[in-house]
Amino acid sequence: MRQRMRWWKVLGLAGLAGVAASGVVIARAERRRRAYTPEEIRARLRDRHAEATAPAADAR
Repeated sequence: MRQRMRWWKVLGLAGLAGVAASGVVIARAERRRRAYTPEEIRARLRDRHAEATAPAADAR
């Protein structure tokens, strides 16, 4: 019975570690996203829009 409880504890700790690690990744991405100025964001969006609407040269 004790062995079964130990596995649940290990599984719970592993789950908590996973949640903490994903929180770190999300926080890092958020900091990187907020580092852009509004002008940089507009320029990137315009570039992406131009790429998406440009006629494909390889389309046949």
